[in-house]
Amino acid sequence: MSELENTIEKEETYGAGNIQVLEGLEAVRKRPAMYIGDVSDRGLHHLVNEVVDNSIDEALAGFCNNIEVKILEGNAISVLDDGRGIPTDMHPKEKRSALEVVMTVLHAGGKFNKDSYKVSGGLHGVGVSCVNALSKHLTAEVFRDGLHFIQEYAYGKPLYPVKVLGSSDYRGTKITFLPDDTIFHTTVYEFDRLAHRLKELAYLNKGIHISIEDLRRTNEDGSHPKEIYYSENGLRDFIMHLDEGRTKITSQPIYIEGEKQGVPVEVAMQYNDSFTENIHSYVNNINTIEGGTHLTGFRQALTRTLKKYADDNKLLDKLEKSKIEISGDDFREGLTAIRPDQDQARQQRDCRCGEPDGGRNADQLSGGEPERREVHRRQGGAGRPGAPRRPQSPRARAAQDRLQRFRTARQARRLLLQGRDKVRALPRGG
Repeated sequence: MSELENTIEKEETYGAGNIQVLEGLEAVRKRPAMYIGDVSDRGLHHLVNEVVDNSIDEALAGFCNNIEVKILEGNAISVLDDGRGIPTDMHPKEKRSALEVVMTVLHAGGKFNKDSYKVSGGLHGVGVSCVNALSKHLTAEVFRDGLHFIQEYAYGKPLYPVKVLGSSDYRGTKITFLPDDTIFHTTVYEFDRLAHRLKELAYLNKGIHISIEDLRRTNEDGSHPKEIYYSENGLRDFIMHLDEGRTKITSQPIYIEGEKQGVPVEVAMQYNDSFTENIHSYVNNINTIEGGTHLTGFRQALTRTLKKYADDNKLLDKLEKSKIEISGDDFREGLTAIRPDQDQARQQRDCRCGEPDGGRNADQLSGGEPERREVHRRQGGAGRPGAPRRPQSPRARAAQDRLQRFRTARQARRLLLQGRDKVRALPRGG
């Protein structure tokens, strides 16, 4: 059969019967990477993050103070919070319990209603249903209205309608799930990896107690490994944690908190003696590792504020005489403390890059013989007063410009640090 005949046959057999409709959570099980990123250990740990994010949303709404995460035997996960609890009454449109709707229907949840959650993280309405779809078994327990509700699922499908187990004075939600080993490459959870994320969430959400316990292992005293995270000052404590082991320029972090056009913003920063910038940006507790307009705006505002302060206090008068434009990168580099020995080595390296002979001196080129050294000096025109200089190469000019810019940044740093006491006296929020 020719290629043309084969193409015609395929076109004739392609009809309405070839259109596949995936119902419920089938799409998640068929293409899990579309929803959680991948099916490796990264996606496995992301399941826990999705369930915890729902509890964090309750905390952001002001209804949750405690979150407990446990790694059970067999690498099952249990997440318990003291929030309002997922609603269990009948959904007016679906004609079934709201708990079952949330757990089995994509894009079903309170995050789409602005009256329920002002801010939220996670996969925006598909998180916990995706976890349910990718679990061999999941149990959802809800404590609200003085009752204890429960419903179990297998591969995303409910095993029975929501039922009441009894009365309870507790309020909150407990999700226990076992990942499907036919989907994930590994189902073994790493305690340290989960603990790192929970610790980060504790810093980002001050006043919330978050704990993680590993029931798979036992300590010498018979207890299980457990970590409890709590931060009273939030981002300020986070900055102090990130700056441990570094010499700080200001004793306390600069902290700003406010709200504009309904968007709350919280910023904490600290200058130290390190050479590299270490910046973390988050939106609704999600680490935006690739940046965004929020990070760009912060950089521009910081540069504009520092430059205005320097202009108002005439700290850059000496630099203005040389007609050198100072950018945001210069401010960041200029505010970094540079050790003299490293400064000298850096200058020597830049100077060597600009030399036509690659930085080798006359002694190295001449092999140490006085006669040949004299010949080299004469040929190169170096060392004789009034001798013509060699034309400067583009590489040498670039190196010289780089060295001048580096010195300008150091001068800007010295001038700015002269007004450091004034900076400390500036009013700060929080």
